[in-house]
Amino acid sequence: MTERNMQIEEALASSLPVEWDVPQPLRESMNYSLMNGGKRVRPLLVLAAAEALGGSHEAAMPVACAIEMIHTYSLIHDDLPAMDNDEYRRGKLTNHKVYGEAMATLAGDGLLTHAFYSIVQSHRKYGVNPFQTLAIVEELATYAGAKGMVGGQAADMLGEQGLTKLEELEYIHQHKTSDLIVFSLRAGARITDATEEQLQALTTFGYGIGLAFQIQDDILDLIGDEAKLGKHINSDVKQGKVTYPYFIGLEASMQKVTQLTEEAKAAIMNSTIPNPTRLLEFADYLMNRDH
Repeated sequence: MTERNMQIEEALASSLPVEWDVPQPLRESMNYSLMNGGKRVRPLLVLAAAEALGGSHEAAMPVACAIEMIHTYSLIHDDLPAMDNDEYRRGKLTNHKVYGEAMATLAGDGLLTHAFYSIVQSHRKYGVNPFQTLAIVEELATYAGAKGMVGGQAADMLGEQGLTKLEELEYIHQHKTSDLIVFSLRAGARITDATEEQLQALTTFGYGIGLAFQIQDDILDLIGDEAKLGKHINSDVKQGKVTYPYFIGLEASMQKVTQLTEEAKAAIMNSTIPNPTRLLEFADYLMNRDH
């Protein structure tokens, strides 16, 4: 992960071509959030899925960068006053606190649209099957759009008026968090011309670890280390947000993370994916993380 993260950081740093005539404040605002660290879970999953099926991480890298751009744009917009109104992200001032609300909004827009440009480079520079490249573009538009992440965010905002069912919370988690994880796995696999059976196994795996990932976030918001998290704990409670521990309790939530992770791993182990080791290790890492 350390080695791949270094490669991801290098690729992200050069992802917006220096020869492009972009207003300097916009370029700085985009890079401020894009290069603000983080676990890089989604791009790592793109690379891990490609390698699990014998693909090249170099060919998968433009897609890995693309999903991190999408994730970063969503964080910039989530932090805006009109949405979550957060002042800090990963221990640093949020984008709009540094560059203003208008430039932060445009930085998010820029990252969203640049993601699709980045995906196409996997074909132009590394010869990825153009039909698979097209499928990746289509799936990103689906998983990141109104049917996916954006829909999940909308449901989250509407849910602030009061969630009454666990199923409503699962809908938010599935679309706000899991959909981009599923996209990352499927996109990495498509780099290698994966079969439908392999794609379905990765989809099941992704939804399992995606929900576990979000429940673990809910748990860490209650009992995490603020220094490691880079934000205050109990923020969900203070904002009146309904979480998994709210519905089923802290201990049951921890058990649910373990259950989902094991079920996700079983989907991979029972598939025809030739080298699933890294994916299985990644699932365990997400389950046991402390930030």
